[in-house]
Amino acid sequence: MTLLAGVLSVSSNNTLNDVEPGLLGFLVVAGIGVVLVFLLRSMNKQFRKLPPPEEPEETGTGGASGYDDADANAEDAKRG
Repeated sequence: MTLLAGVLSVSSNNTLNDVEPGLLGFLVVAGIGVVLVFLLRSMNKQFRKLPPPEEPEETGTGGASGYDDADANAEDAKRG
């Protein structure tokens, strides 16, 4: 009995181990690719509709950080 099972498992015409995706697998992957292309095009269209980011206005003469003497005096007053 075990000899028969061993011979059946070794035979090369066993179709249980020869599974391939076939046409259905190709159509699913191709469909996902087509949907992805349309989603990317739509996303790019939506990004083009967005306004450009606003630049922050420079206030005061405190240099690049925007920290000036008025801020320093206010903090000194808070400390007491």
